Amino acid sequence: MDRARLHDLLTRVQSGALDIDAALALLKTLPFEDLGFARVDHHRALRKGFPEVILGQGKTARQIGEIAQRLVARGQLALITRLDEQAAQEVRVTLPELRYYPDGRLGALGEPPVPPAGQGLILVISAGTADLPVAEEAAVTAELLGNRVERLYDVGVAGLHRLLDSVGKLHAAAVLIVVAGMEGALPRVVGGLVDRPVIAVPTSVGYGASFNGLAALLAMLNSCAPGITVVNIDNGFGAAAAATLMNKLNR
Repeated sequence: MDRARLHDLLTRVQSGALDIDAALALLKTLPFEDLGFARVDHHRALRKGFPEVILGQGKTARQIGEIAQRLVARGQLALITRLDEQAAQEVRVTLPELRYYPDGRLGALGEPPVPPAGQGLILVISAGTADLPVAEEAAVTAELLGNRVERLYDVGVAGLHRLLDSVGKLHAAAVLIVVAGMEGALPRVVGGLVDRPVIAVPTSVGYGASFNGLAALLAMLNSCAPGITVVNIDNGFGAAAAATLMNKLNR
């Protein structure tokens, strides 16, 4: 249930097209739906602007499928993060309509919202090809949450001319998500070039002293370029969610 659907429901009650008992039946599971193993938050789209997202990691295919079905039954998009290919195949046994995005390890059921006219662009930038799983998690999530998205990949500081060749794309974006592992330098470079929000995503890519992304995380947190927001290691989804909320201000 989102604002548009709730508005339509109340309008139908006001006009007499829908009686109160029928409306109450539709609202019965609005706050949440108790499945025993999970309480599906149908109210989240109303509060946040996008529905609850399913973390696939640690859940069985049956649990993922049942939660997804309940979301779609309420007219919401079901987005599943951290969904590996084997789990996706198992979910497809009961939900053959599942769309799977292997590069970002994401699954989806239902139709995403259409980006509203005049909404800003989210640009997803990756330092290297090894960062693509996290970058694609961010890019696909942002698209499924109803944003216009473009990608600019493999433009890390080891060859900075690759980034500078596309500086026009940086200035055309409303929000930038910058994904980098190793020493995590790229978000700081981008942050010094643009006058708009930059969301930095450290990845666990790198050799031993990168400490599975900790070095990149600390470097991004200590950036001298102002205006950079940093999310957790490998958290492409979190970056996309934050970018979506920021992008709403650009309508």
